[in-house]
Amino acid sequence: MVQLYGKSFTRSDIEAVSGGLSHAAGVRLMALENGLERGNRLLDFRSGSGLRFTVLVDRCMDIADCEHNGRGIGWHSPAGFRHPSLSDYEGEGGLGWMRNFSGLMVTCGLDHILFMNEVPADSYVYGPRETASHSLHGRAGTIPAHLTGYGERWDGDRCFLWAEGIVTQSAVFGEHLELHRRIEIEVGTDEILLADRIVNRGFYRTPHMYCYHLNVGHPILEEGARYLAPVEETVWAAHADDYDRQGVGYRHMPGPRLDFHEQVWQHEMVADDTGEVPVALVNDRLGIGFMVVTRKDQFPAQYEWQNFQAGQYGFGIEPSSNHVLGNLAARERKEMIWLNHGDERRYDSSFVILPDAAAIAQAETRIRAIHDQPDTDFPSPTRNFRKIEGR
Repeated sequence: MVQLYGKSFTRSDIEAVSGGLSHAAGVRLMALENGLERGNRLLDFRSGSGLRFTVLVDRCMDIADCEHNGRGIGWHSPAGFRHPSLSDYEGEGGLGWMRNFSGLMVTCGLDHILFMNEVPADSYVYGPRETASHSLHGRAGTIPAHLTGYGERWDGDRCFLWAEGIVTQSAVFGEHLELHRRIEIEVGTDEILLADRIVNRGFYRTPHMYCYHLNVGHPILEEGARYLAPVEETVWAAHADDYDRQGVGYRHMPGPRLDFHEQVWQHEMVADDTGEVPVALVNDRLGIGFMVVTRKDQFPAQYEWQNFQAGQYGFGIEPSSNHVLGNLAARERKEMIWLNHGDERRYDSSFVILPDAAAIAQAETRIRAIHDQPDTDFPSPTRNFRKIEGR
């Protein structure tokens, strides 16, 4: 049954009180019509629990806005939700991606993630293109999706809101990869389900790397917010050579700072008995949090991104197919995923709003039952990049 307004409703009950579901929940296709966002199609989801989020159809079907009962969750950067026609992926020495970087979710891939790399392109058998030049985090995040469907689906007296689309990244004498994405949420709940499938539709042997940049903003992120994760060890920190200069560790978040340089960590996570890895950022003062649940066999690595610069204040949870070492290292370590024609990889994740103190306590108990995280804000990075098997 559908849970709304503290009551249980059958489908018939819903139709009796309103003639349909749309007064309480639904998904609508809309378009942005002003400024640098003009022309972006978006899907506006309302789950009926107080959760609302938008999906940018023209930017990889990534999640942009997200709020719960008026409290913001997703990060909004000054870059805004720029239309993909304005993107300059290869500009600024490979950092042009930053001018499209905003929202709760930004997809990184499909054949490259992390910093810029020049890599061999011999698998494409084209003499004039001996190498492929990759900018930051790959092309996928600024590619429009082909929207294949959206709406509501009833299963007896339960109702699900959903959307599906296909994002194609392709080039002549290059890769031809497809991202098949489905986003779904049950009416009356606070859990967004994401099912991704990456398929090689081409006939060249093609590399595949994948990462989600899941970005939480104010007010969940504020001074005193806590990072909860089943961290077995901290593997790497971008700022390890000057580890505590900014006075910000991995567990406790400060308020906005001036002249803050981003900090990135890679942690080795422990999965539960079902293979899942839950990670959360929680705000005890407000009684709200955001939890990401991924699968260790799909995302064996995970990063933590801290951008506490005033005016850009954000925090990122980043599940990844590969270590932070990058594209060339993935090839050298035999950890690159190679897809032949018809091969595919699946990624099944959920994003859960923790709407109150009880939900935060339950999530913390779940995470700590898997593994206690280091009890110091500055655990020594081990540089123990464990071999990723099964590639």
